[in-house]
Amino acid sequence: MSPIRGPRIREMTARQTECVLARNHVGRVAFQTGGRVELYPVHYVYADQSVYGRTAFGSKYMSWATRPEVVFEIDESETLFDWRSVIVRGKLSLLQPRGPRAAPFAYWNAVAAIRSFTPDAFTELDRVPQRFAVFRIQPTEITGRQAIAR
Repeated sequence: MSPIRGPRIREMTARQTECVLARNHVGRVAFQTGGRVELYPVHYVYADQSVYGRTAFGSKYMSWATRPEVVFEIDESETLFDWRSVIVRGKLSLLQPRGPRAAPFAYWNAVAAIRSFTPDAFTELDRVPQRFAVFRIQPTEITGRQAIAR
């Protein structure tokens, strides 16, 4: 009888984690609000070593305005024992088109990044115009693990 062999799990390199972040566009952001941890799916784009996205005005937005520390997570799965998972820890900033000198620059860079995968964003053809609030997660730590089938 041969021994049961599971997957080999290992840490990913920085380059590998960036590749996973760059080729995907749906992740989950976790944050604390109201004495509990919330986890929401969001569309995003990874550019300039940051995670950019947009959301509607609501409970997430209000929470992020007062408690900007978040955890962002993305998974890829080929098979049960062939997957990758990346976790980004960092500070979420709500970006505005007006404000301090650097803020509009950051906002318009984020809009350009978002339009790189959703060209109609912020136009009259926008399929989700209610998602007008732009955010950036600046990573303080990015880690990744992957399973490789044996």
